[in-house]
Amino acid sequence: MTGVGQPPLGTKPSCLKHSFDRHFYSELRTPSVSLTATPMTASHVQSSLRAEMPVAERWAYFDHAAVGPLTRAAAQAIQRYCGQVLESGDVHWPQWAADVEQTRAVAAELIGAQPTEIALVHSTTEGITMVSEGLDWRAGDNVVIPAGEFPTNIYPWLHLQERGVEVRQVKMPEIVWDYQRLADACDTRTRLISCSWVGYANGFRCDPMIVSQIARRFNAFFLLDAIQGLGVFPLDVKAAGIDFLSADGHKWMLSPEGAGLAYIRHDLLERLRPNIAGWNSVEGRFDFQNVQLQFRAEAARYEAGAQNMVGQLAFGGSLRTLRQAGLSANSWALAEQVLRSASYLTRQLVNLGAEIQELPEHVRSGIVMFQLPGHDPMAVRQKLLDAGVVVSCRAGRLRVAIHAYNDDSDFARLLNVLEGLSR
Repeated sequence: MTGVGQPPLGTKPSCLKHSFDRHFYSELRTPSVSLTATPMTASHVQSSLRAEMPVAERWAYFDHAAVGPLTRAAAQAIQRYCGQVLESGDVHWPQWAADVEQTRAVAAELIGAQPTEIALVHSTTEGITMVSEGLDWRAGDNVVIPAGEFPTNIYPWLHLQERGVEVRQVKMPEIVWDYQRLADACDTRTRLISCSWVGYANGFRCDPMIVSQIARRFNAFFLLDAIQGLGVFPLDVKAAGIDFLSADGHKWMLSPEGAGLAYIRHDLLERLRPNIAGWNSVEGRFDFQNVQLQFRAEAARYEAGAQNMVGQLAFGGSLRTLRQAGLSANSWALAEQVLRSASYLTRQLVNLGAEIQELPEHVRSGIVMFQLPGHDPMAVRQKLLDAGVVVSCRAGRLRVAIHAYNDDSDFARLLNVLEGLSR
């Protein structure tokens, strides 16, 4: 089955050959589920994942676009590691290292990559910087990004300006991207297009396949900041034509801060110079007396030094939990649950008189942005927090970030507070 806003995997839309058909999205297939259904009947996906989320016992948690809560498996991995290192020092290090490699393998599987294409990183910024500092830039090159990106996907490129690299920030329509604007900003000196999969301040979900097609037309690379999509939406990096990807695990992947993944297409390893070299970068990394600078023939060459081992162990625990709940490179099981809930919440907010910039179904994500007329968003956020409901404020609006485990009781708590304020 193909997903919301996605053509069949491997399809190259003919409208991309020269220009973009502005009606392209209206012809795309959508899931067989009804996105207008209420989330009142918990799906198997919802209930199985909720059982692994202790946060749900206390909070109606809707802040996954900021920092997500830990899965039970992640917490257990941290506790186990802490107990072992407390009582035995490094005695268990070989097992930890083997388990971290399992994290790498699961991360690769979930995005349709090979383990040799995955670097385990400490942040989304680290993964993006591997690319920004690793490519062989020349004065006069340019990078194209949509305007309004999260700073993580701006500063690494601005840092290249001192080398003569131009950063072109493309203003987009307020609701749905005009991909033609991205294409119009590119030329023969465009080396890379970089964008967020899901916008942190509006919830718009772009189609990576379209962006990759634009990049190919100009012989440019494509980097996807996937932190606001991975953990809910499926992504096959090969089918989508992605060259580089970065995402920390602390949002929708329900893992600790400081543990995430970067994807580097295998045939690009030699195009991307490691900007840091250390003992963990090289083939003979455990042969400390025989120092030879021969980089590992895999993305792990970019890890350089000591890993955030406890973080990566927890990351692996959460990825396995998400996989068990239905997440994969091609499964829309979690995404469909989230999109149903987002559609339901959107309708309820409209009924309450909230000001909401409603996205078309094919570009929605788990992020819903709104305002209550006459109410300060920060004050509303505090009222919700007092009632056990966790949301964020971004760009002067309230942001609700829905995961697949959020159920009817969570929405009832949220809407009860908002209804009281709207009277």
